[in-house]
Amino acid sequence: MSLFTVGVIRSRLRSNHVRETQTNLAWETLIDLSATRAGPLHVRLTAAIRGAIRDGRLPLGAALPPSRTLATDLQVSRWAVTKAYGQLSTEGYVSARTGSATRVCWSPEPDDRPNRPAQPVRAPRPVRFDLAQSSSDYRAFPRHKWVESIRAAAEIAPFDQLGYCEQGGEPRLRAVLADHLNRTRGAVADAGTVCVFSGAGQSMTQLARALVEAGHTRIGVEDPGSVQIRKAARSAGLELVAIPVDDDGLVVDALEAHPDLRAVCVGPAHHVVTGCVLAPHRRAALLDWARRVDGLIVEDDYDSEFSYDGPAPAAMQGTDPDRVALLGSMSRTLTPTVNVGWVVAPRWLVEAVRTDPRVPVNSPALTQLALVHFMESGAYDRYLRASRQRFRARRNALVAALELRLPECRIRGAQAGLHLLLELPAGSNITAIVAELQKHDIQLCDVDSSRFQPDPGEFRLQIGYANLSDSLVEEAVAVLAGVIREVGARR
Repeated sequence: MSLFTVGVIRSRLRSNHVRETQTNLAWETLIDLSATRAGPLHVRLTAAIRGAIRDGRLPLGAALPPSRTLATDLQVSRWAVTKAYGQLSTEGYVSARTGSATRVCWSPEPDDRPNRPAQPVRAPRPVRFDLAQSSSDYRAFPRHKWVESIRAAAEIAPFDQLGYCEQGGEPRLRAVLADHLNRTRGAVADAGTVCVFSGAGQSMTQLARALVEAGHTRIGVEDPGSVQIRKAARSAGLELVAIPVDDDGLVVDALEAHPDLRAVCVGPAHHVVTGCVLAPHRRAALLDWARRVDGLIVEDDYDSEFSYDGPAPAAMQGTDPDRVALLGSMSRTLTPTVNVGWVVAPRWLVEAVRTDPRVPVNSPALTQLALVHFMESGAYDRYLRASRQRFRARRNALVAALELRLPECRIRGAQAGLHLLLELPAGSNITAIVAELQKHDIQLCDVDSSRFQPDPGEFRLQIGYANLSDSLVEEAVAVLAGVIREVGARR
């Protein structure tokens, strides 16, 4: 494939930088003949390819296209390409064998030599013990079922559904999500009120922008609470107002200290930090507040899918759809790979939530259509049931190990979700413990990282177990306990 301008002939050669494979074709690298000095065509072509090799655009081991193919792409004679390849071979830039591709055998890297075994590019190694609260269960992602759903969607989708999605998301997905939320969360939703975006963060951003358009300038958020929610609201132009959280959830009475506040975000089913459930009297008081001030509750339905010791409370949105916007995503259940989030908005706010003339904010159409197939086939419900069983067993093993090795530490918030809180003895140096755990290949967070301001009386750690291998639970807790005691002994 070629790009032509007046007096310039260019071609693109593909290169994937995987130098050790036989399929490393470099057929779309930019070759600019206009950048070379005047002279015979084969001399200019030799200089152009040589320049691409020397500046690294044609990496060591890359396969150049056959001379006939390159001649056709460049609209030059095959003789000119053959002469260029021959000269580059003489100079030691490429090598060619009968029946094989012409490959680059020179690299600008000083330690690379012709015929030196290529080293693959490796992704960063994951931590051994992933105890981060925000992680998903990447090991259990249903690869085969998801591939089947993508294939099915690609095969049956009309061609006009493969462009940009309409504002608010694919109508079929909105209808399927509405049915799912009504059935499992007690929501009151339909395809007209569901708005689909690229993940929970983008969903919150769109909702916050709609609030700004409606005249809101501030929003109450839980403290401690979701860092992602805060970033999204702040990026939309809302000022954040910290509202405290206790064992019963959001302290609704604290809203009275902010008479100009008319919007608040809360996680009633499972608090993102403490794991607590918003108490029934607090739910009623919050709904009363929203009606009294003509306000809006943003309900972050975080981890409502994972409740082990009883069903999660129904969504508040089902009680008053005009005063509550329900926020959710697939990031925890199907990992961020399925980058789909949603808002079930009050009807008076739907158009403002969906409208964004700046950039597309939806997940790709094929992803949305694949999710429709995945949910309609029953695969999603079966996957959720299996996930709950798996997480319940992992939680039980983690709690048992913590109680055995750290009996002096209280465990809280383990009834639901994918993390728990570990209360350490008063005076524990949380910062030093977290830093030391990183040296032992453990990743986790302390509660202070979710607060507006550090609390000197905070001695709790968040222990996530979504992405922790079952076989490593005992070892992870043993290392954790050892570090806690080691750092404690230094006081």
